Amino acid sequence: AVAAAEARFISSAKGKGLFATKNIRKGETVFVEKPVVSSQFLWNALYNYRACDHCLQALETAEENAQRLLGKSSLVLPHPEQCSIRKDLHQQCPRCQVTYCSAECRQAALEQYHHVLCLGPSRDDPTHPLNKLQEAWRNMHYPPETSSIMLMARMVATIKQAKDKEWWIKTFSQFCNKTANEEEEIVHKLLGDKFKGQLELLRLLFTEALYDEHLSRWFTPEGFRSLFALVGTNGQGIGTSSLSQWVHACDALDLPMLQREELDAFIDQLYKDIEKESGEFLNCEGSGLYVLQSCCNHSCIPNAETSFPENNFLLHLTALEDIEAGEEICISYLDCCQRERSRHSRNKILRENYLFTCSCPKCLAQADDADVTSDEEEEGEGETDDAELEDEMTDV
Repeated sequence: AVAAAEARFISSAKGKGLFATKNIRKGETVFVEKPVVSSQFLWNALYNYRACDHCLQALETAEENAQRLLGKSSLVLPHPEQCSIRKDLHQQCPRCQVTYCSAECRQAALEQYHHVLCLGPSRDDPTHPLNKLQEAWRNMHYPPETSSIMLMARMVATIKQAKDKEWWIKTFSQFCNKTANEEEEIVHKLLGDKFKGQLELLRLLFTEALYDEHLSRWFTPEGFRSLFALVGTNGQGIGTSSLSQWVHACDALDLPMLQREELDAFIDQLYKDIEKESGEFLNCEGSGLYVLQSCCNHSCIPNAETSFPENNFLLHLTALEDIEAGEEICISYLDCCQRERSRHSRNKILRENYLFTCSCPKCLAQADDADVTSDEEEEGEGETDDAELEDEMTDV
């Protein structure tokens, strides 16, 4: 089949964009893409959000997932047959015991990067260089998480293991690169005020754990900062959940009206109770680098959106409108609430997190609006910082 979209260079200011190669109908999947590399967030894993170490598929059954999020081991979910998790297929690395959803994922990880990163019997040894690196990262980057040092570690390990190292170096180098002062801003955003000291500590630990002469540039202060900025600007958040898979499967059941109402009421109440107990942290979360998706530019009125309906790292880009051949495909880097705010507020978030000012049709139409935020927005400004940061990776 002909690909429905292709990346094209637009300008040095804008970089690349993604364009439709044929007419795409609303609701159609533009493409499904596998990341070149991905990794679960470290706090997320520490708090027992159990995911496949390679594809991030949730490993708990929907019932176990709901019980943990609810803090209630007696909960029983109806229609257990609608849960898609196959525990009989799960496998562990025989050396370090990390878990995979299948033999295929275990093999894929081993062939791409796990051979270098396998901790073997040192899995729980706090003095192992990789464990020191992860601990340092966790102490700098509390939830809500937007990135992981292990994404960078997997990039290095991938090149270390590769027969064709140049191919991988070229693959990683095609992700949007920034100038030094832009990189500094992104690192600042990810590490906060103490970023220079923290970055240097991370670089030393990263070097101790992973140094490779093929990649010596990545271990210099400038190279490490640009690697950091690459992950900060291009990383796409990934969320998986066996519970939401089960809910979608239940929604599709053909039930008598009374049973349907009962099931819907049960699910609504379940989510309310979970929110009280676990807040917004429902999913196994991580981030990945996607070659095609990273070419998608932002619009405040996007014509496409990303999602992870297969409960793993496979990214689906879906058309929100009819898109004509030759038209640019845009996603939104802002969440729904942020998109409803004034042009001034939207651009404040985009400048801080992505270092550009938006000129989409909506922003151009509002160009004459006053450059002030409304009173309600002023009050909300302080509260949105975390949400904005959380979104920084989710929608890149």
